Amino acid sequence: MHSLNYIIWNGSPELFSIGPVTLRWYGLLFALGFLISQQILYYMYRQEGKPQNDVDTLTIFMVVATILGARLGHIIFYEPEIIWQNPVSIFLPFEFSPFRFTGLQGLASHGGAIGILFALWVYANYSIQFSKSGVSPNGKGSEGKIKNKTKHGVFIEKQVRPGQNYLQVLDRIVIVVALTGALIRFGNYFNSEILGQPTNGPTGIVFISRVTESIKGDPADPNNIVQSVTVAKNNDLPESANGRVPIKLFIFFKPGIPEPNAQYFCRSDLKKILYYGSEFVDEPVDGFVTYKTIYDEKNNQVMARVNTIGIARHPAQLYEAISCILLFIFLFAIWNHYKRSLPEGRIFGYFMIILWSLRFAYEYLKENQVPFEDKLPLNMGQILSIPLVIIGIFILIRSYRTPQSNS
Repeated sequence: MHSLNYIIWNGSPELFSIGPVTLRWYGLLFALGFLISQQILYYMYRQEGKPQNDVDTLTIFMVVATILGARLGHIIFYEPEIIWQNPVSIFLPFEFSPFRFTGLQGLASHGGAIGILFALWVYANYSIQFSKSGVSPNGKGSEGKIKNKTKHGVFIEKQVRPGQNYLQVLDRIVIVVALTGALIRFGNYFNSEILGQPTNGPTGIVFISRVTESIKGDPADPNNIVQSVTVAKNNDLPESANGRVPIKLFIFFKPGIPEPNAQYFCRSDLKKILYYGSEFVDEPVDGFVTYKTIYDEKNNQVMARVNTIGIARHPAQLYEAISCILLFIFLFAIWNHYKRSLPEGRIFGYFMIILWSLRFAYEYLKENQVPFEDKLPLNMGQILSIPLVIIGIFILIRSYRTPQSNS
């Protein structure tokens, strides 16, 4: 007997479901990131004597830019075929047959970054105001301002906000972006997505929750015979190379299900589930599933013990989440030291260099997202990170050459 060097993750990605609507950990953490960021920005704006009302506007810009940018980035960089094959699915967060809320399937952080950079440029240089009277809220169109009046009384005016030029806004926003990024990556962990490559190291995790969810099936399906599934290490067998580790699945069938039915499920349905879950388990294609059924006469219930091989992987999501938390602390400390006298671009430069350099490095520990990346010398995440690092270097050098702040 020996203790095997890996961790099993079998947590559910869902908090609860009400009919077709499901609240997932990812959505909760995503929203929580923006709510916490908003409170931090309130504090920063109070400390600098800036209008706190601007934080509400900033939050709207950030939420819209992040979602639209990340979604469009995923489509353009990874799955452009969706544009002509199924364009409706680009922004629809649900499926029709059967109706099911899915959320936006596929978000790219590089696309989110581009969306944020553009949205904050608009925020820093233009004012969008509404007026039912059809007259500009400032009552005039002064020189140097571009006024665009529509029949709905919407005015877009060129107006640089005092103490909030583009770089100054970016310096503050990237602090909370780092924290939000950490929470989003924790959400990816709950979803068992953005998988790392197999490893036999001490940080290896077997992401088994998608397999167990498939085995349990739909609780509302009257033909479903499975009640619950648990997973444990199989210390009777040794580890193999490339992250292959022995695990045991304990499948509890609903009371009253005959033992032959449970055995047939293991031979047929379970075999298919393990085959299609090849990202998470390494069940041989040929041969039979290794299982043993036990009948509990007292509870009139059958339990099956199934031996299979899990794949321990680098928890790349956690690596990035922890890095983002440390980056948030570092950037906030810089802001806390300077506050209003912060050199323009100083924090933004550090953020771009550190975040995207780490992203470039972590890509070596991840599985490629789409097949075409296997043929590239660098994957898409690394290719997109390089220009962002270069931008960071340029802005950081600029901040040291002109250290005074215009705040």
